[in-house]
Amino acid sequence: MAIIGSIIKKVIDVTGSISTEVNAAESQVKVLKQLLEKAQDTSFGKFYNFSSILESEDVVKTFQEKVPYFDYHTLNERWWSQLHEGSEDITWPGSPSYYALSSGTTGKTSKRIPVTEEMIDAIRQAGIKQVTALSNFDLPSDFFEKEIMMLGSSTNLKEHEGHLEGEISGISASNIPFWFRGYYKPGEDIAKIDDWDERIKHIAENAKNWDIGALSGIPSWMELMLKEVIAYHKAAHIHEIWPNLQVYTSGGVAFEPYEKSFNALLGKPITVIDTYLASEGFIAFQNRPETHAMKLVVDNGIFFEFVPFHPDYIQQDGSLTEDAPVQTIDEVEEGKDYVLLMSTVAGAWRYIIGDTIAFTDKERAEIKITGRTKFFLNVVGSQLSVNKMNDAIKDLEDIYDIQLPEFTVGAIKIENEFYHQWYLGSDSELNVSEEELANKLDESLKNANKNYRVARGKALKGVKVKVLPLNTFYEWSGANKKKGGQVKMEKVMKEEKLKEFQAFIENL
Repeated sequence: MAIIGSIIKKVIDVTGSISTEVNAAESQVKVLKQLLEKAQDTSFGKFYNFSSILESEDVVKTFQEKVPYFDYHTLNERWWSQLHEGSEDITWPGSPSYYALSSGTTGKTSKRIPVTEEMIDAIRQAGIKQVTALSNFDLPSDFFEKEIMMLGSSTNLKEHEGHLEGEISGISASNIPFWFRGYYKPGEDIAKIDDWDERIKHIAENAKNWDIGALSGIPSWMELMLKEVIAYHKAAHIHEIWPNLQVYTSGGVAFEPYEKSFNALLGKPITVIDTYLASEGFIAFQNRPETHAMKLVVDNGIFFEFVPFHPDYIQQDGSLTEDAPVQTIDEVEEGKDYVLLMSTVAGAWRYIIGDTIAFTDKERAEIKITGRTKFFLNVVGSQLSVNKMNDAIKDLEDIYDIQLPEFTVGAIKIENEFYHQWYLGSDSELNVSEEELANKLDESLKNANKNYRVARGKALKGVKVKVLPLNTFYEWSGANKKKGGQVKMEKVMKEEKLKEFQAFIENL
């Protein structure tokens, strides 16, 4: 009998049952006031006169009128760069203990995003909320005695100018509570290995020594790790090695594109729980099993704003125009795409995180990730967002019974005519031609997107498809950024990046 597991489960169930729903709009106003009060004596707070904002009749509206939008480059150049020069009290009191290194999905140069002790605490508190939410998933008692494989970036943080640097998953893992360390795998020694391939090799070698009940990490790298473990032990599926695996906590990207290929690695169904942890904070987590949508963490150190995702408001680099309208959580509409803005306890202000989201249930403050501001293909008016692309790829998977977990697309010009060039990543045995895949992809996009259908009747002449081995995408990430951790494949490539990718393919 799982005595310890029964005790833990009972505590979680009781805690979950007494947890009260918060009013999202009221909580958000309270969070903003707390942020402004805490930062009013910083250089940023004085420059934008946070004290007067706090005295205004409508704090939210005045805040939006006084403080502009910031992307990483503008906030870093004007403000965070002073932190690197040794200054304190710039956008948040004191100086950050950590910097989250994030190359995101678009380039080799790492962003250095401040992570304060208050943010570490906020991430920890959000994690506790997520654990409490497990009471809604009806998991057996023995699950709570199993080990958890957290596949993030290296926890071997680098010391630099009086602080530590690493990816947010590595920072979070290095700050796990002492009581959790016995459950945490692959363990501190393996987690500190910087080289992804070497770390995965050690995980595979030690896999049978662990009783893994849950997995946590980005789907693409999780799949690659599971394949390596399965291959090393010459198993048919991962449940031959980890028979008690019951839960996968996905994160950072929408899980749906990976669902088919991920399930092919399993011996039996498991519970998939989505989370949304970014370098800028713990944003949302799945609160109930009836949906893959995630509940925004509205009462814990982050104030959210939402800009309608429309081509008129998005500039070529993914930033927003100055006149882009903004809405608060009580003003949004369900089913519409929004650019997500955050103001946080790490000193980010009206910060364009780069993701687009949509509300699936406004009353519950539940969202889904729909794409990236830079992953928006608008050549000759096609206006394709990532969620529309994901839906079309899923159609191909269902129609032809294949797995297509990775893709990228860009616009090409042939004899003065525009085409969308798609590269699909698959290790499936294909019984369909690339031409047929292109035609079906084109058909799905026409049916799902009015603007695309109009563009296809005018300047956009067609779709071309090239199927590549899945490993091509992993090696591209390794060559341009690195493998594993928070690294995500770019879904849309501009002309220069697409040429680099094509040259990379030719040289393989």
